[in-house]
Amino acid sequence: MKKKLERSPEEEEIARTRIPKEGEVLGIVEQRLGGDKLLVTCDDGRERIVRIPGKLRKRVWIREGDLILVQPWKVQGDKRGDVIFRYTKTQAFWLQRKGYLKNLSYG
Repeated sequence: MKKKLERSPEEEEIARTRIPKEGEVLGIVEQRLGGDKLLVTCDDGRERIVRIPGKLRKRVWIREGDLILVQPWKVQGDKRGDVIFRYTKTQAFWLQRKGYLKNLSYG
C-alpha cells in the first residue's frame, strides 16, 4: 500500500503561481477609482489605469496593496491595461524572493 505524499496548501499554492509572460507586467494597486477601474503602479515604472474584465469582476475581489498581473492595451499601452490575475500574499512573497519584483516594493 503506497502512501500518497500530501502537500500543504501553501506549497500547492506556490507550485501553481502564474509567472508573467511576454507582454505582461506585474503591478501593485495604489487606488480604486470606482466601478471596475484601478490605478496601478507597474514593474516597468509606469502608472496605468486598468480595468477588471467582466469574467473576473464578480469572482476576484481586488483591494489596494494587492499584487496583480496586468496586460497593457495595444493602443495607449503605457497608460491603460486589463487585470489578468490577482496574486495571494504567499504567491507575492514567493515572486519577490525569486526576483520577479525588481522595481516594486511589496509588503
